[in-house]
This record gives sequence, C-alpha cells and structure tokens, in this order.
Amino acid sequence: MSFPLELGRRDALLLIDLQNDFLPGGALPVSESVPVVEAANAWLDRFRSHRLPVFASRDWHPSDHCSFRSHGGPWPVHCVAGTPGARFPPGLRWPDGAIFLDKAYARDREAYSVFDGTDLDCRLKNAGVDRLFIGGIATDYCVLHTVIQALALGYGVFVLTDAIAALNVHPGDGAAALERMCEAGALPIAIADVGA
Repeated sequence: MSFPLELGRRDALLLIDLQNDFLPGGALPVSESVPVVEAANAWLDRFRSHRLPVFASRDWHPSDHCSFRSHGGPWPVHCVAGTPGARFPPGLRWPDGAIFLDKAYARDREAYSVFDGTDLDCRLKNAGVDRLFIGGIATDYCVLHTVIQALALGYGVFVLTDAIAALNVHPGDGAAALERMCEAGALPIAIADVGA
C-alpha cells in the first residue's frame, strides 16, 4: 500500500458510536474519547470534500437492555434510546446525506457489530462500496466486532488509528484489539496517510 492513499468512488466512512455517554461525564466514559471526536471531524471533512458516503452507528438501547448490570450484563446503563446520553455530541460535522443506523435496540440481544441487526451491508452494496474506513468507540468492542464482520463480508477495511479509543477494561485490550484487526486483514491508517 502506497501513501498518501487516494480516496475513490467505492470508499465509505463508517463512524461507530460517537455518543455522549462514551464521552467525559457520560455513563460509560472512554478514555481519550475527546481526541476521537476531533479526529472524526477531520475524516468527515475529507469524505465530504470527496462527496463520498458517510455512515454512523449509535447504541440505541431500551432501558432494560440485557447488557446492563441491572439485567445481568457487564455494563452500566448507557445510551438509552432518546436520552441525552444516546445523542451525538453537537460538535460533529455530519455531511448532508449521512446515514445513521441504530443498533443493540432489542432488549434481549447485544449487538457490538454495526452489521448485526441493521441493513448496513445492503446499503453499502447498493452504494457500490467495497472499502470501508472505520473509526469510533470503543476499539475493543464495537469497532473490533464491526471490522471483523466487515472483513468476513468481503470489504477492504482501514482502521482509523487517530479516531479510535478503547475501554481497556483490562490493560492493553485496545492494543490487542487493533492487533487482532490487523492480523485479520485490516490496514491501520491516519488522516495524514490520505491524500487531500
């Protein structure tokens, strides 16, 4: 792969769960999430300038979701549908035509991957997309599972190393997740590696 990489008409940006509950002060804050939002804006601007499609996911849980500790899961209550914590921070510069997908909305089913329970694969195929540039929160959960599934579905995948942040429930989880994604065939990339 030669750099700078040129974006093409079969590329799409996929940003995962850039929601208030994963930012400082949220119900499940992720360390280093503020720089992710800033980097995401740079990626959004780049894809907007090339008039390329942008997709974004959000956790959209019912209040009694199975992933919550109060219902036997590992996480505090977070990203409950319709609440401020489930919203995107206001500073994100979404382009006109950005497509938003809700996930993990069924009470009794977790969904880390954006492909799980959504029509993302169909939307991508209809748009002629075969390369995905994926970033967001959290590296070691929703980003990891989405990247692995995208690769299994046959997409070329770039992981936005400047626009991801890990929960790191166990020290090193984020680094291990990135290594696993790369071993599976994803390529790490930062905005500086992409041509203007």
